[in-house]
Amino acid sequence: MTRRPKRTLLLMCAGMFLVLLDVSVINVAVPAIAAGLSTGTGGVQWVIDAYTIALAALLLSGGAIGDRIGHRRAVLVGLLVFGTASVVCALAPDLAVLAGARAGQGAGAALLLPCSVAVITDAYPGRAEQARALGVWAGVSSLALPAGPLLGGVLVQLLGWRSIFWLNPPIVLAVLAAILLAVPAGRADRARRLDPAGAGLVAVALAALVYAVIGAGRAAGGALVAAAAVVAVCAGAGLVAVERRVAAATLPLDALRGRAFTGANLLASTMNLATNGTLFAVTLYLQSVRRVSPATAGLLLVPIFVPLVALSPVAGRLTARYGPRRPMLAGALLAAAGEVGLLAVPAGAAGLGAGGYLRLLPTLLGVGVGVGLFTAPVVAAALRAAPPGRAGLANGMVNTARQAGTALGVAVFGAVVGAAADPGRFVAGLHRLGVAAALLWLGAAVVAHRVVPAGAPGAAVPGGRGAGHPTAGGRSGSRRRVAP
Repeated sequence: MTRRPKRTLLLMCAGMFLVLLDVSVINVAVPAIAAGLSTGTGGVQWVIDAYTIALAALLLSGGAIGDRIGHRRAVLVGLLVFGTASVVCALAPDLAVLAGARAGQGAGAALLLPCSVAVITDAYPGRAEQARALGVWAGVSSLALPAGPLLGGVLVQLLGWRSIFWLNPPIVLAVLAAILLAVPAGRADRARRLDPAGAGLVAVALAALVYAVIGAGRAAGGALVAAAAVVAVCAGAGLVAVERRVAAATLPLDALRGRAFTGANLLASTMNLATNGTLFAVTLYLQSVRRVSPATAGLLLVPIFVPLVALSPVAGRLTARYGPRRPMLAGALLAAAGEVGLLAVPAGAAGLGAGGYLRLLPTLLGVGVGVGLFTAPVVAAALRAAPPGRAGLANGMVNTARQAGTALGVAVFGAVVGAAADPGRFVAGLHRLGVAAALLWLGAAVVAHRVVPAGAPGAAVPGGRGAGHPTAGGRSGSRRRVAP
């Protein structure tokens, strides 16, 4: 590796570390945001979902935009949008402004995720060195996942929830300046077509569906909930109609005709729905029901994140040797067992105590280990089942499915547990979610057994530490295949 490519790699890692840090740091800040902006569970769900909806809607377009305007320029734009939106988040006077700014962060991240990978593959054209560089990128970026709850908890406890957003602008400015000085401009393909109508309809359909789920959980505004459901259906139908006619579709329908490819994307979405929904509910339980501090909550959540980072290379090696089906089945069954552990979570009084945490720990470890084993194989299964020559599209679609699953998971799980002001109802909802999430994982195991082929995969297996985290993204529309 020459000196300039190493600088390029370092800067792309720094940008992605920041984006993933902002994904994981937000969970421990949710109760503080709710208190600071005088809103309830339904309101703070939008703080998370606005980000993931924008990311899911624009992720497939992000790679295409990078191809059209140049990958370095797209990264710079993504960082600028992300940093500006972070300032607005920090200054937000109310929930609506905060949710809108979080959507802006998601839009910036939708450019950063695929285009930072593209910049690295441009800097390292050789297949072997490219794989090593992307492994470093995934590993460094993944450190943000356990760091987020720890750093976020300390910042929220000492300086308040706005401090987690003030952390971003100075880092963004430093990375922007360094990229302008150290990273070559690269090429641009002005003939690359975009599909703004498709991306917009994805956003409308997903946002309307999430609104309907959150509204139904709050048992308020029945007419608005019904209207949102109708909008979601109409936007989905419109998306299908539009994508049949455009040349450069955001969601190419022909790629979804394969049973194995569609099944892999469904499994990826289910994984994120159950995992991030559980994480959202458990975080609320720790801080709003058991009244532990944000810093303590961040520390207590580490057992769910560490296996995600540590087991990703293990899952990659298992997939390379045995194919995706076996590690997916093992991961789904372990995650299901972990979710059942929510039935042991006590209501009790304020303060968790060692005994109470030991009853929660099997859920955190079971889900963390299960997802750590499940994610790399499900991405490999999608790559394997993709139409020939469309691995970049497959990677983008599976990551879009994951972000959509996150948005729905936060909406559904938040709707079931309800307001933390009623601890008895909240814990009863948490118990119901334990059963429901376990059934989801068992259903995922059945689907994986039926649609995921056995045997060593023909496509490259996504490897590298941290590549399998539910929030990680991939390159979507670019010319080169990403297969670390």
